[in-house]
Amino acid sequence: MGVVVFIHPSYGGRKSESEDGVRSSPATSLRRVLDSPGIHLGPACFDALSAKLVERAGFEFCFTTGFGISAARLGLPDTGLISYGEMVNQGQQITQAASIPVIGDGDNGYGNAMNVKRTVKGYIRAGFAGIILEDQVSPKACGHTNGRKVVSREEAVMKIKAAVDARKESGSDIVIVARTDSRQAVSLEEALWRSRALADAGADVVFIDALASKEEMKAFCEVSPMVPKMANMLEGGGRTPILSPIELEDIGYKLVAYPLSLMGVSIRAMQDALLAIKGGRIPSPGSMPSFEEIKEILGFNTYYEEEKRYATKTSQLPSERGYSSESNNAYNIQRIYQENRNQSTEDPVVEVLTPEVYNEYVADGSGGPFSGIWSRKLRVKITGRDGFEKLDIRIPAGFLDGITNIVPALGGVNIKALLDDAVSEVGGKQLLDFSDTMGDRIQVFLE
Repeated sequence: MGVVVFIHPSYGGRKSESEDGVRSSPATSLRRVLDSPGIHLGPACFDALSAKLVERAGFEFCFTTGFGISAARLGLPDTGLISYGEMVNQGQQITQAASIPVIGDGDNGYGNAMNVKRTVKGYIRAGFAGIILEDQVSPKACGHTNGRKVVSREEAVMKIKAAVDARKESGSDIVIVARTDSRQAVSLEEALWRSRALADAGADVVFIDALASKEEMKAFCEVSPMVPKMANMLEGGGRTPILSPIELEDIGYKLVAYPLSLMGVSIRAMQDALLAIKGGRIPSPGSMPSFEEIKEILGFNTYYEEEKRYATKTSQLPSERGYSSESNNAYNIQRIYQENRNQSTEDPVVEVLTPEVYNEYVADGSGGPFSGIWSRKLRVKITGRDGFEKLDIRIPAGFLDGITNIVPALGGVNIKALLDDAVSEVGGKQLLDFSDTMGDRIQVFLE
């Protein structure tokens, strides 16, 4: 029997290999997770970057979320508007970005049993390790929302049998996760009957969505005890109670999905950043990674190292190409270190590109760039309207453009004129104290 090796670029990720050093297929890797003891947690990603972050965080596998993909790709609700082709395309980008196994959201298979077969084969080609197939009618509704309807028992079972046949025809071992929405659409008894029938039809994992209590979850885990069960912990307020991994394992679950965590915190972070920009500021350094961290996450450094293997005498590496800010300005200030912040052991960094400097005042007349005004500091302090401190930094007083890069709201203020009036004074002086359009108090001191 030959060995199939899966190759794709995943700069900054890690390779998933078996004990003998040969890269395993996605399905084999996922089945290894299912066979291992304990409960296994899987966040839901919605694009290549979120999948890469899940892998970097150390998770063994992840899910895709139709809710999140519909939101990120279309900006639309998960109400059956996104198509099979769009889901496969997004899934392929996700599986190529990370080497951990990914369980794809296959919705209701996008049609009848024949459509299910095409969907399963498409998800296999896209690199998915597993696929979730539900028994809703078309157009489907999002889980834990109103208006859900399910197909007949017979059709639901036939769709899973079609998925199993598609797997065999493809020579794959993709994990089939059968989901029923009949708890919310019909009754608990119907959902329990269907989960047993779907397991008998060949599903590797079964999942009842929107179970309403811990007792219902226990009843579900007693059905077909040899078939692994999946739980869905809908963050933010769904019908299913949120339980800890230990509680879920005690009940009998094997896999746990967290469908909205990454999407939810991304939305809130973007809203906060937009509010800051609208108020004339940029997000505080502590609220976002540094540019160096972003490059590391995306794999720039790994790419550059690999690029060296193929360098020729006439080629130039990135460090040799183009404009160098250091060669342009001998006194270029590359970073401003934020002081007096105890959130981490290392000070956050704000990167600013090639500022103009204010070098008119020199105390001893020598013209040295680090004497005079450069020996003084500007302290910029921002206090939110809620009374909490948002920013407190100190920068060289000669670094005029740098201060507007950090706090754009100061862009219309003539800082140079204020320094003209205060530079000769001994000791500190408050230069500015005002509130911006968002109601945050901005203070600038010369120290």
